[in-house]
Amino acid sequence: MTSEILTLFPTRIYRATIADAELLAEIVAAAEVLSVDDAAGQKWCRDNGYPGYTSYASLDDLPWRFPAFKTLAKQIDAHVKAFAKELEFDLGGGKLAMDSYWVNVLPEGGFHAAHIHPNSVISGTFYAAIPKGASAIRFEDPRHAMMMAHPPRKKKAARENQSFVSLQPEAGTLLLWESFLRHDVPMNRSEDERISVSFNYNWV
Repeated sequence: MTSEILTLFPTRIYRATIADAELLAEIVAAAEVLSVDDAAGQKWCRDNGYPGYTSYASLDDLPWRFPAFKTLAKQIDAHVKAFAKELEFDLGGGKLAMDSYWVNVLPEGGFHAAHIHPNSVISGTFYAAIPKGASAIRFEDPRHAMMMAHPPRKKKAARENQSFVSLQPEAGTLLLWESFLRHDVPMNRSEDERISVSFNYNWV
C-alpha cells in the first residue's frame, strides 16, 4: 500500500529586518510625541477601552508629519511587492498600495485583542521598540471557524500543525501577512513601552 500527504493552501508570513538604528530612533521619538499630542487619538483610546495609544482612528498623514514614516513606507513597499510575488498574486495592471498607516504604543499591562483587517489584502507591523519581556504577536489557524468537531492539537505538535503560533519580534522586525489572518498581542509584561507601526495594503 502506498500513500502520500499533500500540503495545500499554505498560510504565509513574511519576515524581514530593517536594520537602521537612526530610523528606529526617529520612529520611537515620533511615537512618543504623538502619544502626548494627539488629543483625538487619546480620546478614541479612552472611549473604546484601548490600552495605551494608537493613531489608527485619528491620523492618516504620518509621512507628512514625520519624514521617518515616509522613509519607512518606501521600504515597506518593496517588501510588500516581494511578498505579493511569492504569493503569486495576479494584479493585472494594478498594484498593492498602502491605504492605512498607524502607530501603536502599548504600555505595561496593555494588549491587543484578536482581530483581522477587513477590506485589505496585505497587513503588517514594523516593530520600533521591543523591550525585554514585551509580548509577541500570536497568529491563529484561519481554519478554526470551519473545524466543527476538530480535536485539540498535541502540546508538542509541529509548528505548522499548531492552532496558535507566536512570533517574537525584535526592534527592526517587519512582519507581513494576508489580511484574513486573525492575530492578537497578549498582555505586555514589560515595564517599558512596546512601540510598533501597523499598516494595510489594498489592490488599486
